[in-house]
Amino acid sequence: MDMDAMTYYALAFLLTCVIMHVLNSLLSRISNHTLPPGPYPLPIIGNLLQLGQNPHRSLANLAKIHGPMMTLKFGQVTTIIISSQDLAKEVLQTHDLTLSDRPIPQALTVLDHAYYSVGFLPVSPLWRNLRRICNDQLFANKTLDASQLLRRKKLEELLSDVYRSSQTGEAIDIGKAAFKTALNFLSNTIFSIDFAHSISDAGDYKDIVVNILKAVGSPNLADFFPLLRILDPQGIKRSYGIYIGKLFVLFDKLIEERLKVRERENYVTNNDMLDALLDISKEENSREMDKQQIKHLLHDLFVAGTDTTSYSLEWAMAELIHNPDIMSKAKKEVEEAVGIGNPVTESDIATLPYLQAIIKETLRLHPPAPLLLPRKANKVSVQLINGYTIPKGAHIMINEFAIGRDEESWENPTLFSPERFMVGTKVDIKGKNFQLTPFGSGRRICPGLPLAMRMLHLMLGSLINTFDWKLENGMKPKEMNMEDVIEGNALRKKDPLRVIPLKIIN
Repeated sequence: MDMDAMTYYALAFLLTCVIMHVLNSLLSRISNHTLPPGPYPLPIIGNLLQLGQNPHRSLANLAKIHGPMMTLKFGQVTTIIISSQDLAKEVLQTHDLTLSDRPIPQALTVLDHAYYSVGFLPVSPLWRNLRRICNDQLFANKTLDASQLLRRKKLEELLSDVYRSSQTGEAIDIGKAAFKTALNFLSNTIFSIDFAHSISDAGDYKDIVVNILKAVGSPNLADFFPLLRILDPQGIKRSYGIYIGKLFVLFDKLIEERLKVRERENYVTNNDMLDALLDISKEENSREMDKQQIKHLLHDLFVAGTDTTSYSLEWAMAELIHNPDIMSKAKKEVEEAVGIGNPVTESDIATLPYLQAIIKETLRLHPPAPLLLPRKANKVSVQLINGYTIPKGAHIMINEFAIGRDEESWENPTLFSPERFMVGTKVDIKGKNFQLTPFGSGRRICPGLPLAMRMLHLMLGSLINTFDWKLENGMKPKEMNMEDVIEGNALRKKDPLRVIPLKIIN
């Protein structure tokens, strides 16, 4: 394409955007007079510049000016931002069905992933069947109990790696160690094999996951201006296609190997998720669970379950090291329950209420997905309790980060205090308490929540009961940088947590 043609198309695009902006503004004034307030949008780009590098914080600050329900225009997309627990309840429970669709990111149209993904499918018979499979089979307590010995073995390997570092006095990057272990927890729960035999091996897979998360979570002009979808101006869709292709090659190999092994007369099931999925695929009327669907479901489980889990474990360890008194109290509880120097088992978790409170408090202050996944009004306009309207087709974002730090919901909201979950409160993270929904709520709650919570408690409880910890280079706990940054849709610690383990002698 020559320069004259490119100039022509650019001018045509800009003119179209201006016309659509004017029409949208007029229509908004006529039909959407009950839209929530919000900052004034600029022509064409709307409020995109106000997102900044850390949109969870930028939107939280804007909510202090415009209120807990506000309207922003991201290009041509009307977006409603929710920043209070009462309004979150309206969206996630009262109007859950009407507001349960997902906007489809342009990147996810590669290999039709959005039309297979349990995370992005509209509520439909296929979606309901996939959710039933996740809830009743893949993540049921009975299923997870059957595979807990596999995770126990991976936990022991993590502790062995840490022990070797303690002998040499070498600092450990907690995020990397947690990623490797979370990856092996998942790969063993699903495939009965390791994806990462060493941290360096895990790097290639982490590169795939990070790039997939970036493709889904990074601002994409093609999502804000639908006319650009066919052009893919930032190359995000192409990048996503490369990395999901690599992931599917790996899944294809593992599925084919398992199918061959299952044909043997003496085959004994591994009681893992892949066997469960292949069993379902053999059942009558099970067209929903063919090989293609299995690969897309595995994509969702691995991508959603590795980085977010490792980031949460890193945040929990960082908060404990940053707050030595809380660390001491946590170590005392675990020591009394399982014996000093012993790893925590999954059956121990119920006997460790303070450890559970630490995880909840970590997820409150550092939600793994601070803006959750956006929803979309699918049929009609919805009027909420405050009289404002969510129009049909609008996107809805729940700012979980802002809700977790809301002074009306939490006393001393910026203070890390697990005790707030210990006295006179039954707040949990299962989607019923709308001041704390780090995994979402309603129909769209994360199906992998039960496994994620097992992994977090196992790793955190075992690491603090088996080792003492000190920061490298003589740094004091209060000197730690506790700033965060969004990577894709996930919230990670800006500076990696590097600490030296000291083996506890039991």
